[in-house]
Amino acid sequence: MNNEKERTILEARARILALEPERETAAGKRLDIVEFFLANESYGIESSFVREVFPLKEFTHLPGTPSFVLGIVNLRGRILSVVDLKKFFGIPEKGLGDLNKIIVIGDGPMEFGILADGIIGARAIPLDSIQPPIPTVTGICAEYLKGVTGERVIVLDAKRILEDKKMVIDMDAD
Repeated sequence: MNNEKERTILEARARILALEPERETAAGKRLDIVEFFLANESYGIESSFVREVFPLKEFTHLPGTPSFVLGIVNLRGRILSVVDLKKFFGIPEKGLGDLNKIIVIGDGPMEFGILADGIIGARAIPLDSIQPPIPTVTGICAEYLKGVTGERVIVLDAKRILEDKKMVIDMDAD
């Protein structure tokens, strides 16, 4: 299982590295993203919201939280909640593996980790290559998408995810 997952990640990285460098777009504007896997699909999140990436070693489950909250981790003395976007978006999951990573995203006071099946890497994509989400995309996922690239990288809207009230768990609220 690990060899298959590692091979998939390495093949995706090889495809990206094999691409010829893109010429500047007419507008010249690019979006820097961190690209990662969720359930064998490539996702990207704007790197300006990414604080760091680290391997998931252990976490503490929190009873009474929504199912998309994996739990909390201790990151160098900071307690950080971890969200499983597969559960949040309703994507079928395969369970936790050895290669899971945490991508810490933040914007001002809001900061949490998102679980990724694997990290592909960081890169810049031309803004004009991001197409709007296809109309057939339904469910909770559609409202958190910036769009999809021609290479089928689903670009998430980190700002919307960070600002969503569903991400704030108030244990005192009735």
